[in-house]
Amino acid sequence: MADKRFNIQSQPLGEEAIEIAKKELRETPEQVKESIAKLRELLKGKPELFFRDDDEILTIFLRPCKYYPESALALMERVADFKVKYANVIGNLMPDDEKKIMLEQNVVNVLVDRDQKGRRVLVANEGSLWNTKEVSGDQMFKLFYLVHILATLEPETQVRGVVVILDFEGLSMKQVAQLTPSFSMRLLSFIQDAMPLRLKEVHIVKQPFIFNIVWKVFQPFVKEKLKSRLHFHGSDLKSLHKFMDPECLPQNYGGKKPKIDYTSAQWYPAIKSVEDRIAEWNTWGWKK
Repeated sequence: MADKRFNIQSQPLGEEAIEIAKKELRETPEQVKESIAKLRELLKGKPELFFRDDDEILTIFLRPCKYYPESALALMERVADFKVKYANVIGNLMPDDEKKIMLEQNVVNVLVDRDQKGRRVLVANEGSLWNTKEVSGDQMFKLFYLVHILATLEPETQVRGVVVILDFEGLSMKQVAQLTPSFSMRLLSFIQDAMPLRLKEVHIVKQPFIFNIVWKVFQPFVKEKLKSRLHFHGSDLKSLHKFMDPECLPQNYGGKKPKIDYTSAQWYPAIKSVEDRIAEWNTWGWKK
């Protein structure tokens, strides 16, 4: 029997999330109806831009934009721009393309437990667990990209948002060599401009002194909005706990949940189960 911890949670919003959406995203039945109709109309005025225009898909882009249709359209255009610019990396990307890495390497993972605010938590192992002989920087990005598509399919995640833990324990020059300016620019362009999700916090943990080299590469591309959501903790996990309740964290991060005993291998069947949605995502953007 499949482990339900690794399912994509596609059920409708619960009562608490409905209240969060109303308070933080202006999500009321009247506003939803008005914004969806307006965004659909705006899309019709852009025949060169192709996205499925049913309520479910339009909501994916409206929620991170607090139901402002013009902002949602601009986000769709940036998503389309990003797909064109980085077609050599993410064009027609499917789960099977990175199956070997997901099954055999432990670089990108999603915690089975949401945090105290119900947010999804993505963990990226950027230190010694990252075997750069097996996983390039481009492949690391591809895993991020596939996981983000999964997150957009979860209504609770659309509303509550995502938290990222970047774990740099054991970072060496092997990993630093992969974190090039071009990798940094692509990753930050994606996070800041072309990701239809609410990124709430990014926590950098267990980073050694050598991390300063990485930060110097990334820093010029970090905009103020993201900068305000970046938190550097080093080995001080109590600092992390000011943001994330230890009750919801695994022992790896000073939490009370069991130590992480799973990798992306356990998540692979969930990703595979929605490959039709991923294939459809790949068709959206500027018409050729």
